[in-house]
Amino acid sequence: MAEAASDGVKAILIKIALLGIVDALALYALFILFAKEQWVVFALVLAVTGIVNWIYFSPGKLPAKYLTPGVIFLVVFQIFAIVYTGYIGFTNYSTGHNSDKAQAVSALMSSAQERVPDSAAYGVTVLDRAGALSFLLTDPAGDVSIGSNDAPLERVSGADMDGGKAVAVDGYTSLSFQEVIARTAEITAMNVPFSNDPNDGSLRTPDGSSAYLYVSSLTYDEQAKTMTDVASGTVYADTGTGAFTSADGDELLPGWRINVGVDNFTRAFTEEGIRSPLMSVATWTFAFAALSVASTFLLGLFLAIVFNDIRMKGRKFYRIAMILPYAFPAFLSALVWAGMLSESFGFINQVLLGGAEIPWLTNEWLAKFSILLVNLWLGFPYMFLVCTGALQSIPEELQEAATVDGASPWAVFRLIKLPLLLVSVAPLLIASFAFNFNNFNLIYMLTGGGPRDASADVNVGATDILISMVYKVAFTGQTRDYGLASAFSIIIFILVAVISIISFRKTKALEELN
Repeated sequence: MAEAASDGVKAILIKIALLGIVDALALYALFILFAKEQWVVFALVLAVTGIVNWIYFSPGKLPAKYLTPGVIFLVVFQIFAIVYTGYIGFTNYSTGHNSDKAQAVSALMSSAQERVPDSAAYGVTVLDRAGALSFLLTDPAGDVSIGSNDAPLERVSGADMDGGKAVAVDGYTSLSFQEVIARTAEITAMNVPFSNDPNDGSLRTPDGSSAYLYVSSLTYDEQAKTMTDVASGTVYADTGTGAFTSADGDELLPGWRINVGVDNFTRAFTEEGIRSPLMSVATWTFAFAALSVASTFLLGLFLAIVFNDIRMKGRKFYRIAMILPYAFPAFLSALVWAGMLSESFGFINQVLLGGAEIPWLTNEWLAKFSILLVNLWLGFPYMFLVCTGALQSIPEELQEAATVDGASPWAVFRLIKLPLLLVSVAPLLIASFAFNFNNFNLIYMLTGGGPRDASADVNVGATDILISMVYKVAFTGQTRDYGLASAFSIIIFILVAVISIISFRKTKALEELN
C-alpha cells in the first residue's frame, strides 16, 4: 500500500509539474496577445488552457486525457495550417501587400520623410524592454515623453534626470553607450510617431543621443482615404485594390492585404503567363508521380520475386544490399546524385563516359530522365521490402495446387500471386503516388526545378512539380505572391484528394479476392 501511495504521489507531482509548464507558456502567450490586442486568439488560448486544466485535474476522464494532446497538435499543425492556407488563397497577400492599411500608411509616410530644417533637438535615451527599443525624449522645454516605432509619443513623469535630460524610467532598461554603438543600425532606423496623426511626422536620431523631427512629403487624408504627394500634387486614392492608386493607375507601395475573392484562382486559369506554365507543370507532375510509382514498383517486385526464391544462395546479403539506398536520407542521396550528374565534373560524365559533357541536369528532357532515374534508385528498396513481405504472406498451397493443375509459372504469377499481392500493395501504391506528387526534396535538391522557363510570368522550370512551383511563387524571387501560392496549394489538395478517393474506391474490387 505504501508503494502504491508513493507511486500515486509521484504521478500527481509529475502531472502538476507538466501542467505548470503548460500554464506558464499559456500565461506568457496571453500577455503578448493582450499587448497586441489579439482578442480572438487570446480567448482561444484562455479557453483551451482552462479545458486542459479541467480535464487533467478532474478524476476519471481517462479517454479525454489521452486524446487531448493529439487533438491539440492536430488542430495546431494540421487543421489551422489548412484553414489559414485557404484564407490566404482568397487574399492579395504578397510582396508589397503584406500588412494592414494602418501599417501601410505608416510605412509610406516614413519612406518619404525629410528632416525639418529648423527642427529642435530632443535629448534621447534609448530604452529596452523585452528586446523592443523605445526612445525616452526630452524636448527643449524639459518635458519628457516616451515612444517607439509602434507607439506615438506619450508624456511620462517620474523619469530620472541628469543635467536636464531624462536618462531612465521605471519598467525599462537604459542602453549604455557601448550598447547603443552595437545597435546603431537598429536605432537609426527607428521612426517614433510624433502623434497619432501621421501627418505630424516622426522623430529620428542619427547618433542615439539627439533626435529631430522629420515630416513626410506625402500627406494622408483619412476622411477622403487619399494620399497626396506634396511635391507633384498627385493624389493617390484607395480604390479597393489594396494600394493607393493615382488616376493614371500608378500605385504607391507598400499596400495592404485585402480579400480578393477568387481572383487568384481566376488568374491561375485565365492569365496566359500563369495558366500555360501551370498546365505544363501539372502534366509533368502527374507523369512524374505515375512513372515513379510504376518504375519503383516493377523493379521492386522483380527483385522481390528473384530473392524470394529459395534456390537463390546468399539471399540475406543481397537483400541487405538492396535496401542500402533506403537507409540513407533522401535529400543527401539527391545531393550526391546531383554531383555525379554534373555536366562539368560529374562522375558519370568524367569517368563512366570518358569526359563527355552531357547536360543531365540542364537539358529539359535529360533533366526529367535524371529525376526519374534518381527517384527509381531511392524508391525501389521500399517497394522491394513491401513486395517481399506480401509474397511471403501468400500461402504456398495455392501455388502448389495451381502447379498440380498444370498452370505455368507465368500463369501462377499472373492469376494468383499478382492479384493477392495487389490486395496488400494497392493502398501503398496510392500513398506512394500521393508522396511523389509532392516530392519536393528530390526536385529541389537535384535540379532546383530547372532549367528555367523564361516565357512564364512566374518563377518555374521544366522539372518543377506543383509543390516546388508553389514554393518558388511564395518564397523566391523579388516578388513573392503568397495568395497565388496558396491558391495553387488548394488546387493541389483537391487534385490529390480526388485521385486518392477514386483510387481507393477502385481498390475495393480487390477485396473480393480475400
